[in-house]
Amino acid sequence: MNYIEVETQEELQKIINNEITITKYAFQDLDFTAFETLLNDKIVTDCLFLGCDLPESFVYRVYSLNSIFPKLTMPYNSYVNQLYTTANLYNNYEVGKPETYELTLDKQVYNHFIATGKEASDIKETLARRLHDHSITDALYDFLDLYKDDKKVAIMGGHGLSRADEGFLTVAKISKVLTEKGYLMLSGGGPGAMEATHVGAWFAGRPESELLDAISILAEAPSYKNKLWLDKSFQVLKKYPETIFESVGIPTWLYGHEPPTPFATKIAKYFANSVREEGLLAVAKGGIVFTPGSAGTIQEIFQDATQNHYMSFDVASPMIFLNSEYWTEKYPIYPLLEKLIGEEKYANLLLSLCDTKEEVVKNIEAFSI
Repeated sequence: MNYIEVETQEELQKIINNEITITKYAFQDLDFTAFETLLNDKIVTDCLFLGCDLPESFVYRVYSLNSIFPKLTMPYNSYVNQLYTTANLYNNYEVGKPETYELTLDKQVYNHFIATGKEASDIKETLARRLHDHSITDALYDFLDLYKDDKKVAIMGGHGLSRADEGFLTVAKISKVLTEKGYLMLSGGGPGAMEATHVGAWFAGRPESELLDAISILAEAPSYKNKLWLDKSFQVLKKYPETIFESVGIPTWLYGHEPPTPFATKIAKYFANSVREEGLLAVAKGGIVFTPGSAGTIQEIFQDATQNHYMSFDVASPMIFLNSEYWTEKYPIYPLLEKLIGEEKYANLLLSLCDTKEEVVKNIEAFSI
């Protein structure tokens, strides 16, 4: 019997009100202190308490029968029980005052990450990071369970893609159309092509004229290196404050100098880039669109090809290359993959080469699990 995860105070309240014997639950980052009297009458066995606030008397009584993981004092919560959002990662940010980014949770965690070392040596720090990333993965999979596997599509591409570039608009349009067709769009959650993915998803269901207006505003700060990059994002979000569609960004503090895009409605931010990379490719079972990029994107191509070859996650999903000139001439990855397939170095790869939004959407829609 698996542990039942409990992640909200409302769920906790129901359990305490309705059950005498409480067993096989995993309580994540919850506050039990208001229930001290009620807990005296409960039999609690074989439960996990992950970073919960517990009355001392309760801990003394149940410690030997349960597993209690205490809070670790860090700038971040090692037992986070929900995915991040723009609101909590960019807390304390004030539009018009770019310097207030230093006060946000995102930047404070990044500063701590750098200060303690990308490869930290302190055992408390490394443990806290691993627990955090485990919690993020748990929250991510809880959310992804709401979507069919073949409806999860990722777009990969360069972080340096300018908001003013035609390619940014193309990616946004692809993402907009796929979101409207019921796909959940995912990306590495940073700037460039990644941001365009979430901008497109945010404007799903809206007139294309509004998407064009938004991108024209964003293009006033075309690169994440521009000090107004965040300001322009929040200017657009203020003008178009609501979306009924979700999208998931999966960034990492390893590249924390690149801020996460505020247009992703859910953000699964990791410390370990290896876990983040492998996980992003693994969950995008509906296909991956590779837009022009360099080292990071090329690495992802071969990592995805290997996953598909070995059917590591029980399915080989489409690998769609956008911009035939880029992938056949400038960086001839596509013909190399075809050659490797012909030489039986790779199997199970579903390759396609596209130059238009319509071609990409057609190839994604043609695939089902």
